[in-house]
Amino acid sequence: AAHILAFAITLACGASQALATENASTLKQGELSVGSDLTYPPYTYLEEKQPAGFDPEFMQLMGKQLGLQTRFLDTRFANLIQGVNTRRFDVVASALYVTPERAKQVDFLGYLKTGSSLIVRSADSFKPQQPEDLCGKRVGSIKGASWVPKLNKVSAEYCVAAGKPAIQSREFPTSPEAAQALLAQAVDVQMEDAAVAKITAEKLQGKIVISSTELIYPVVVGLAVSKGNPALLQELTGALGRLKEDGSYGQLLARYNLGEPSAQEVSAALGN
Repeated sequence: AAHILAFAITLACGASQALATENASTLKQGELSVGSDLTYPPYTYLEEKQPAGFDPEFMQLMGKQLGLQTRFLDTRFANLIQGVNTRRFDVVASALYVTPERAKQVDFLGYLKTGSSLIVRSADSFKPQQPEDLCGKRVGSIKGASWVPKLNKVSAEYCVAAGKPAIQSREFPTSPEAAQALLAQAVDVQMEDAAVAKITAEKLQGKIVISSTELIYPVVVGLAVSKGNPALLQELTGALGRLKEDGSYGQLLARYNLGEPSAQEVSAALGN
């Protein structure tokens, strides 16, 4: 396997395409199908009915490296892992945080680093900095968010243990619906990915603000492929290596104010 990886990394795009076809790592010859929740700017969303944002731009670059056409399938976040495992699409690229629990279900290629922020209504005096500030508050999140179990843990082990009221987690199908709930005062605070929080605050023109000043629960974001498809994981790893070498990956990260995870951070995120 090691010699195939070295071979794939050094080959030009055309040869990579031949390799992709030969081992049939994608569902359709010549195409890379990508499961993505296209309601989650700035990572992944629709602009004039076309996929836009970091993940679509990144996957177009990856597809070119592999000599494959990239096709996006809009899929709600909570259904993405099941979708790649039932081979509805080849890969998930949708701001999917790498966690040890998820790593039991899919294989990850870590390619981003981000974290969470807390958003509140501008007019409110409540300006939480960390999860421990949320006792007794209603917290809105996108359904299936990785921080919800962590909030529940803080609620039980910090809030309730200290005789304070529990954190009330409220989950919504999409991030914009969680933001609307905040504006409508159906929740007191929204917990959101830092890059998403930034663009949400900009879009809502001063009605909401990010109250937290440090990244909460810093995380690695990964592409996910089914465990039955090591060939595709290997090809994607090679393609990412080439994007790092030619500088296009670094330029894209800088434009979206995102970071590159270290090997140690990826390993820790996988629970190794």
